[in-house]
Amino acid sequence: MNTKEYNTCVDLYTNSVYRFILKSLRNEADAEDIVQNTFEILWRNVEKVEFGKAKAFLFSVAHKNMIDFIRKHQRISHTETMPDTAAISFAKPTSELTDLLEHSLAKLPEVQRSVLLLRDYEGYSYDEIAQITELTEAQVKVYIYRARQKMQQYLTSLENVLH
Repeated sequence: MNTKEYNTCVDLYTNSVYRFILKSLRNEADAEDIVQNTFEILWRNVEKVEFGKAKAFLFSVAHKNMIDFIRKHQRISHTETMPDTAAISFAKPTSELTDLLEHSLAKLPEVQRSVLLLRDYEGYSYDEIAQITELTEAQVKVYIYRARQKMQQYLTSLENVLH
């Protein structure tokens, strides 16, 4: 890859890599740091990475950086509390639904959240997700299935509490 192709990658993929990381971390500054580090790694490997494979390389590196970041920061334990379901108002269903979906997404284990985001938010195929996460295609399908089940169970339990 040459400098022009690298700059094209920056223009094409920065936003999607950022969205992917932000959905997982839910912290803009941390997501920006990981994206910047990801593109720095691409720059250091610019001669080794083919332009056609740059997108998969970027998502793979971003995913690994995010996992490393999460592991590094797990030493600080944050307790998550369930939202006060009595206080949830459905006056604005779109924003409330979005909040509930993001909260249920945050409750998923990291690997399930990552594969689900890559599939449903970024539109990657199972094979591409397997390459990015270094899992088998079968593992990717299982993780996505389990993630969707857990989200459905969580949202159903909230619905039962509200009604």
